Order: sequence, then C-alpha cells, then structure tokens
Amino acid sequence: MKKLLIFLFTALCPAISSAQTVNKNSNATTEPTMLPTNDIVKNISLAPNTHTFYIFIQETHLSRTYTSRGPITIFVPVDEGYTDMPTGKFDSLAKPAHIWELTDLVTYHAIAGQLKAKDIHKQISRGKGMATFTTLSGGKLFAKIDSNNNIVLIDGNGGKSVISQFDIKQNNGIVHLVSKVLVPKKKLI
Repeated sequence: MKKLLIFLFTALCPAISSAQTVNKNSNATTEPTMLPTNDIVKNISLAPNTHTFYIFIQETHLSRTYTSRGPITIFVPVDEGYTDMPTGKFDSLAKPAHIWELTDLVTYHAIAGQLKAKDIHKQISRGKGMATFTTLSGGKLFAKIDSNNNIVLIDGNGGKSVISQFDIKQNNGIVHLVSKVLVPKKKLI
C-alpha cells in the first residue's frame, strides 16, 4: 500500500504543480505554460512574459492569421524586450494612426512554414555564417550564430535579438521567444 501511495504521489505531483493555481492571499494567478495542443495566439495569451505581443496581435486584428492552420514560425519578443525601442516608438505604435506600422511590426516577427532551431542552424551553415528569411510582412530577417553559440536574429535596421527559448511546439507552428523586438526597415511608398 505504501508503494502504491508513493507511486501515485510521484505520478500526480507534476500534473498538480503544472495546473493553474490561484494564490488566495494576493489574488495572483500562476500562468500555465504553452501547450502543443493550443494555437499560437492561445499560447501567447497564456504565457506570463508575452503579454505585450498578444495585445499587439489583438490590436492589429491578426488573430485569424496566427490561429490559421499554418504552419507559421513566430519570433515572440518577451515583454522586457520592448525597453530598447527608440524613445516614443512604443507609445506611438499604440495610436490608431499607426495601425499599419504596428501590423508591419507584428508580421515582421513571423515566417511562413515551420522553422525549428536546427533548420535555422542549417540555413546559417548553407549561407556561410548568415541566413536570410522573408517574413510575412515581406521584409528580410537575418540570422547568425554568435560566439556563445546562440542564434542571433538581425532586423533590417541592424538591431539584434537572441533566441532565448526555441522550438516551442504549437498546433499550427513553432514559437521562439526572443530577447528584443525586431524592427523592420521603413518602406518608402
């Protein structure tokens, strides 16, 4: 009987600890992790450090794009990654007059197809140290490996962002968390 109780305790503890819990003292919620059965938008909404990008997806009405069958690879900046944006840029993106600029920014973080870290590595090797990807916005995004063997993404303005967490499986693609916002090069009209 004791062995059965120990087995049940060890089998159920991971399930219990990963369930969403509410701290009655602070009204704080412990966020569940991204689940491979959810789509990109659902998982971004649940993750504790991707709230800003989720709001941007909602503001630009791109939810249908990122809940489609895909597959889509998306580089989601963590919330702390917005602090390095140029002064006033973040605030101006929230204004209705800048909706197309915000849409360009959000789609610049996505690539059609499923691109895992090993695929990015292969393309960097084939490109002799640099890979080029075309984003959903039509912009170019570059990737290289730094001296610490991290995958570094380089935007059209030369800004760099490290993939901090990669290959997060979604039911319609892959999410990679990145350290900074990728800013597309301005398009001349």
